Amino acid sequence: MKTTVLTHVPSANLERLSANDADVLLGNARLLQRAAEPRQTLLRGKKLALLCESEEGADAVLFLAAASELGAHVSHVRPGLSDPRPPNDLRHTARMLGRLYDGIECQGLAHELVELVGREAGVPVYDGLASEHHPTARLAALLDAAAPPAKLRQLVLQTVLLSTLA
Repeated sequence: MKTTVLTHVPSANLERLSANDADVLLGNARLLQRAAEPRQTLLRGKKLALLCESEEGADAVLFLAAASELGAHVSHVRPGLSDPRPPNDLRHTARMLGRLYDGIECQGLAHELVELVGREAGVPVYDGLASEHHPTARLAALLDAAAPPAKLRQLVLQTVLLSTLA
C-alpha cells in the first residue's frame, strides 16, 4: 500500500469534520483495512509525543498501539503544562516539542492549552484523537466490518495519522 493514496486531512479541522472529510477518512480506512502489505513501514521514522499523565489509560494504550503498528516511535511525555506558568514558557515548550516530534497527541489537557501547543508547535497536534468521544471515533461505527469496535477505532485513528503525517 502506498501512502500517496491517503488524502491529507488537516489536523486542525478534525474537531469539525465536514461530510466530505468524513467520507475521505472512511474511504481511506477501508483502503487501509484491505491492504495486504505490512503496515509497519508506513510511519517508520516518525516520532510522536503522547502528552498525558499515564500511558496505561485506555486512550493512551489505543494511541500507542495504532501508531506503533504503523512503525512510528511514540514517547510518553508527562505534560506538566497545566501548572501556572508564564505564557512565554508554554510557547517555548510547545516550540521545543514541535522540533522534537512529528506529531503530538494531547490527552486530558485543557482545550485552550492544546490550541496553544497547536499554534506554536508547527506539527499536527491532536486533542484526544484516541478518545472514544473524539468526532473521528464515531466514524468507526460506519465501517462495514465484523471487527471489534476497538479495532475499528484503531483503524480510523491510523487513517488520521497517515493522512496528517505521511
